Amino acid sequence: MVRSPIFILLLLFSIVSCQEGTETISSNLKKNETANSVLAKKLSGLGDTYYMDKKFDKAFYHYMKSKDLFEIEKNDAFAAYNLIQLARIQQTFGDYNDSEETLTEALPFIKNNIEYQIAANNLFGISSKELKNYEDAIFFYNKILKTVNDPLLRVTPVNNIATVYIEQEKYREAVAFLEPISKSTILDTIPHKKAIIIDNLGFAYYKDNALAKGLALMNQGLAIRKKINDSYGSIESYLHLADFYKDRDHQKSKENALQAYEVATKYQSIDERLEALEFLMSYNMEKGVNSYAAVFVNLNDSIKTIRNNAKNQFAKIKYDSREATLENIKYKGLRAETLLQLETQKNEKYLLSFGLVVLLGGIGFLIHYFKNKSKRELLIASYNTETRISKQLHDELANDVFYAMTFAQTQDLLNPIKKETLLDNLDKIYVRTRDFSKENSTIETGESFERNLKQMLSNYKCDSVEVIIKNGNSIDWSKIENEKKIALQRVLQELMVNMKKYSQANFVIIGFDSDQNNVIIDYSDNGLGFTEKLILKNGLQNAENRIQAVKGILMFDSQINKGFKAKILLPK
Repeated sequence: MVRSPIFILLLLFSIVSCQEGTETISSNLKKNETANSVLAKKLSGLGDTYYMDKKFDKAFYHYMKSKDLFEIEKNDAFAAYNLIQLARIQQTFGDYNDSEETLTEALPFIKNNIEYQIAANNLFGISSKELKNYEDAIFFYNKILKTVNDPLLRVTPVNNIATVYIEQEKYREAVAFLEPISKSTILDTIPHKKAIIIDNLGFAYYKDNALAKGLALMNQGLAIRKKINDSYGSIESYLHLADFYKDRDHQKSKENALQAYEVATKYQSIDERLEALEFLMSYNMEKGVNSYAAVFVNLNDSIKTIRNNAKNQFAKIKYDSREATLENIKYKGLRAETLLQLETQKNEKYLLSFGLVVLLGGIGFLIHYFKNKSKRELLIASYNTETRISKQLHDELANDVFYAMTFAQTQDLLNPIKKETLLDNLDKIYVRTRDFSKENSTIETGESFERNLKQMLSNYKCDSVEVIIKNGNSIDWSKIENEKKIALQRVLQELMVNMKKYSQANFVIIGFDSDQNNVIIDYSDNGLGFTEKLILKNGLQNAENRIQAVKGILMFDSQINKGFKAKILLPK
């Protein structure tokens, strides 16, 4: 029954980050603007305009385009601003997982910008709270408290931590957070926030069975909101009072729920309308027909459809942006190749003149090389990891990029088949790049491996996807080689990513078992399934190669619209 802190965030941090931040960055940008900077600034400004007009699809598109240009210009501050705005829009439509992904993308650009750190941590806190990751939410809100010293700016994170405690039913902890700040004189200068604090404090007291004190504070909060004409804020007061009277005075509960519903309808606040309707459904059973229940169902179905459509649209915008980036890489590669050819032709006439010098230099180099062979071998060993990464970049990415450039240069791209072939090649390049990034992140293979692995799998659980982990015979992970643990986690991660992106599954089961010789992992979901062609396209072939590299077996069993199954046998 506690309102999501999104609205508090918009009141506090949107003003600081969106308006003051934009003006400050704009003044710095004027000194050495390039064509890309001017265009990116204009796109971001249009994004702000559409955002204020609640045209979120257009705002998302313009922020995305602006972000891409500022990345090219290496303007971290503006890139961070656009990413934070993208994350806000995703949260507006309930897309909290993708919002966290966008915020994570913003972190390298934020660096020492305190305003953006505060905004990002607050958004991380909101996503964690809405995804029921309450400890994470408190962690991010506490990061804000450690950063902010201004008592005025500390009000919001303190209130947000209290709302998390209320959702966890830790009412005394919520009271302990809200009680001291409710007595602060700073609240007298910000009456709308004072009403929020007092109302939530009263609600926490009521839930902790201090009924009289709780009711008095909730009524005091509502009185403040009425006095300052904060009709939007009064929604939460009415909802809290409807909850208080729910089992005590049905008529008063219904009156408060109706007040909340009417104001929420006026402001087009869907979530609050649904909360109010939940109360009203309990008191409206005339002639066996619950009219409020019908309104609730229709409204709930509509908002789910709107939010799902928005998520799909935002995903397409991001995908198209990535394609455009890859296209830009292709043309830059073609231009570099052309310049290289011209430079080669220009220098050919000097080649013979310098041939003897190069030969002598090569002989000298070889002599030096063999004299220092033992030292060189030690150096090579020290940089073994760098060499492996460099080779992967060359073999797995550069060759594919070169092939895509050559194909685009020599084929008729107006031909739909040729165009589709090129897009498939670019998609493979993207997948290889993504896989390369994942392969080189750190995996804990010690005592925490099993806990971290199962936590990673559980993180894919959300309102639309149920993830169940089944345990059979115990597995002694300490006896499993680190390379096998890493390969197993990478493959399971790939399976979960494919499930989330492609299968549309809402039920996933992962079983862990073992016999005398093998660790056995069974994966199944009830999604759309994959054909052999889609398995290759979605990167699962790479997962099979990874398991084979550690002498394991990965078997797929899938048909279109009949779910997807995978079995992993990993020798001990």
